[in-house]
Amino acid sequence: MTGHRARGDGVAVSLTTVSLPTPTPDTRAVVTGASSGIGEALATELAAQGHSLILVARRGDLLDALAAKLTAAHGVTVEVRAVDLSDRDKRAALTEELAHRPVSILCNNAGIATFGPVSELDAGYERAQVELNAVAVHDLTLAVLPGMIERRSGGILNVGSAAGNMPIPNNATYAATKAFVNTFSESLRGELKGSGVHVTLLAPGPVRTETPDPAEASIVDRLVPDFFWISSEYTAKVSLDALAKNKMRVVPGILSKGMSVAGQYSPRAVVAPIVGTFYKKLGG
Repeated sequence: MTGHRARGDGVAVSLTTVSLPTPTPDTRAVVTGASSGIGEALATELAAQGHSLILVARRGDLLDALAAKLTAAHGVTVEVRAVDLSDRDKRAALTEELAHRPVSILCNNAGIATFGPVSELDAGYERAQVELNAVAVHDLTLAVLPGMIERRSGGILNVGSAAGNMPIPNNATYAATKAFVNTFSESLRGELKGSGVHVTLLAPGPVRTETPDPAEASIVDRLVPDFFWISSEYTAKVSLDALAKNKMRVVPGILSKGMSVAGQYSPRAVVAPIVGTFYKKLGG
């Protein structure tokens, strides 16, 4: 967005601000993992801003319900793609489609985590975690990037994690995949400087959609104090605001900020045993 501001001497000065691409009837904002949590909140916030959407997740029934809700509330077009992004063959059809669609914003949000010694976890699920958390992010980004560069407009929000800044025993696969997302996102920013394409890394801490019933609370809910949790709605708002301003990284929440600092400045030999003990408890 470009405007003018008067200097003290009365001379008009050009003023340029950055923002997300303006919604149009043809363009789409794509949100993966849109059936719940941060993904649902991102889709809701984008729809409120007037963006038509392509929602991606495994659960088509949940996506259909969300699509109907957003269309009724905001009058936007919402398309649903029920795809398991951890499956390369199923993912390939989506990436092919997105490569030929005018995607204005891509929110790579889908992800899963496991806890416990990796040698004791299901190998197939660990591979699926790598596919979903890392390879799918890479594939979808490469699919939409040429079009964004050609239009000199676009926004890519990648959901990494403060966990990607440090070694985390008992969370090894997740931490490694998020390390890829963190580094890929910040490296991509350097390549896209001046292109008109924004890239922002979201590295959140624990995110809640609602207060859990104490009788049904997970071990994560019980071990992480309430004041560490942030809402998915807040996370979505600050993330999209950061993307609009083309910030490199947004780290909402006290715990994620602490983990980011610890991961960047503390000796890994000291940090790893401490966080590893906590994550071992999460593995139950």
